[in-house]
Amino acid sequence: MNYVQQLSKNPNKPFLFSYRRCPYAMRARMALVGSNIDFDIYEISLRNKPREMLRLSSKGTVPIMIINDLILDESLDIMQWACQQPTAARFLMTKEKEIAEINQLVNINDNEFKEKLDLYKYSDRNPSISLESHFRHCLFFLELLESRLKRTQYLLSNNIGYADIAIFPFLRQFANVNYEWFLNSNFRNLIKWLEGLAESNLFKEIMIKPKLTY
Repeated sequence: MNYVQQLSKNPNKPFLFSYRRCPYAMRARMALVGSNIDFDIYEISLRNKPREMLRLSSKGTVPIMIINDLILDESLDIMQWACQQPTAARFLMTKEKEIAEINQLVNINDNEFKEKLDLYKYSDRNPSISLESHFRHCLFFLELLESRLKRTQYLLSNNIGYADIAIFPFLRQFANVNYEWFLNSNFRNLIKWLEGLAESNLFKEIMIKPKLTY
């Protein structure tokens, strides 16, 4: 993972438009780094998005990855591409029997839970509903994950996998809204899972701050 300041790209090397704190970009970076892929990364400014990025994808969101003539502007597509590379670590290679479970968990995370999470994060926009109420509305997903983590160390097995990487950045956002509430909850296995991933070398590597000034 090499931060660059220029938008010039090596056609044979993946080039990623990213934003360090975006959960979608986080999981894409984790998959790329976990797959031992050497890629250039351009940290965007949300206030001044590069024209080149907007030309490649009208959505105007990160991550966007370019390699040769391939353009991927969905984080899960980038993850899947990374996992299919011959350099990918074993933990990112999903078993056929796990695919349905993974898709179900990620679908809940990216839709129903993400909707509740945004309301919780930005609860000041609707002061008629308390922060605590929004917190409770998110718990259905935490209960689901906690039930899985009572059986295995990670979501599908005792080894970190695709589902963990895809979901972790959003649970991290949830916990950080009010970390004291989260730590005082009964989700002991989920807390251990979250803290373990947050302290992992993989996550620390993808969260290195760029030393470049734009």
